Amino acid sequence: MQPQTDHPQAPAPHPADGPVPVLEMRGISKTFPGVRALTRVDLTVYPGEIHALMGENGAGKSTLMKVLSGAYQADAGGTIRVDGRDVAIAGPLAAKRLGIAVIYQELSLSPNLTVAENIYLGREPKSGLFVDRKAMLAGCAEVLKRLGASFRPTTLVGTLSIAERQLVEIARAIHAEARILVMDEPTTALSARETDRLFELIRRLRAEGLAIIYISHRMAEIYELADRVSVLRDGSQVGTLDRAGLSAEALVRMMVGRDISGFYKKDHDAHQSAGRVVLSVRDVGDGHRVRGCSFDLHEGEVLGIAGLVGSGRTELARLIFGAEPKASGEVTLEGKVLHITGPGDAIDAGIAYLTEDRKGQGLFLDMSVQDNINLVVCGTDAGTGGWLDLARAKIRAKDAIAALSIRVASPEVTVGSLSGGNQQKVLLSRLLETQPRILILDEPTRGVDIGAKSEIYRIIDGLAKAGIGIIVISSELPEVIGIADRALVMREGRIEGEVGGSSGQPLTQEAIMALATGLSTPAPAAPIQ
Repeated sequence: MQPQTDHPQAPAPHPADGPVPVLEMRGISKTFPGVRALTRVDLTVYPGEIHALMGENGAGKSTLMKVLSGAYQADAGGTIRVDGRDVAIAGPLAAKRLGIAVIYQELSLSPNLTVAENIYLGREPKSGLFVDRKAMLAGCAEVLKRLGASFRPTTLVGTLSIAERQLVEIARAIHAEARILVMDEPTTALSARETDRLFELIRRLRAEGLAIIYISHRMAEIYELADRVSVLRDGSQVGTLDRAGLSAEALVRMMVGRDISGFYKKDHDAHQSAGRVVLSVRDVGDGHRVRGCSFDLHEGEVLGIAGLVGSGRTELARLIFGAEPKASGEVTLEGKVLHITGPGDAIDAGIAYLTEDRKGQGLFLDMSVQDNINLVVCGTDAGTGGWLDLARAKIRAKDAIAALSIRVASPEVTVGSLSGGNQQKVLLSRLLETQPRILILDEPTRGVDIGAKSEIYRIIDGLAKAGIGIIVISSELPEVIGIADRALVMREGRIEGEVGGSSGQPLTQEAIMALATGLSTPAPAAPIQ
């Protein structure tokens, strides 16, 4: 279903009636040794248009944008036109001279320099032999005022938040007179409020005539912003949809090449009223960010935990898992009070935790898929003389790869070379090797494409069918509603209420947001036994 929005949308440009395209990419192909990354891809973007670019990880989006930015050179036969003129983009500097700017997911700022120094980097105004700092500060202040920034030109970038650093990247592009702005997953690390402010800025830039190519996996963002959407699959262009033709079904079909019927899987029977309680959390807190949280988790149940960024969701999960010390409270697993002093105790007790930061805290990107899967349980593979039984580890990795449909050429390839969805499944495989009774999943589909999301939902549903109690923390409300049997809503470190199940409150986005923002009378989260 298409999300509703109160924001006005600009009409989608019509090629027959509209202005000359600011960008035309025709027949773009790119071949790496042994790999055809792009096959005759076309892309047309107009001034004052937000053109979304979608596709699964590995579909060719990043490769196409690197050709546009000059980081890659396309194969012979393709053409790129800017303002109706054929151009040759020999490198990043040539792209910038043509007014093309790319803001990547990993921001490319120098944290030890000021905002002004970052914005002018490589283009510093000179007064004789020296940098004209007065002119630099004045020019920087002008562009920051235009974008509504609250920080100063002299502020060190290293002291800014992620959202503010992103604004510096945009300011640098605007100051360089960019006319085509590419934004790659710009909201990944932003809160809901920061995302809203970014969307307001993007709409303002569109109104000023900027052409924006917007890459995102999030359907809600595409509905919110896009005038048109182009979809890539396996390095080829599938098609382009005008705003009037957008639907989740059409986009999913174009991206994955098949219908995903029952996108959110909820075939398990949770027994949430009469089922056996496997995990009880009572009055758990850390004395600061989490206070007095109590709830029950039933066998074979998927329990969602929702709330705004900073509400304490991840902190509560880490307290249960022992990654952070509790200041109060008690955790009981199958009637036994647990004394957890660290993650090792939690794993031994049968609790597994999938971190929201798979690259920073979960996976070892330079290690092989096989080693990552076996990391926690490799101690059980001791063979004769104390040597590790590598054959057993290899069989375990192959079985895990098959069970979770991990797309990988060999168990020996490095995890860092895999797509986000396959990385997430490797991490999940590692956790499942511990044979947990309780599985805590923190943002399990963050940064993965829509096809991988569907597969992860299938895995979660299958684990619930097998009787595992599952807690899912997610910032995506459609995900919570789609896969959870009921949901707890956190606000300011407390469980504000419960929706779905036997709570008497509907499991809807409106009900969750009402509790998350304090606009609703809280319902009891769980009976205290």
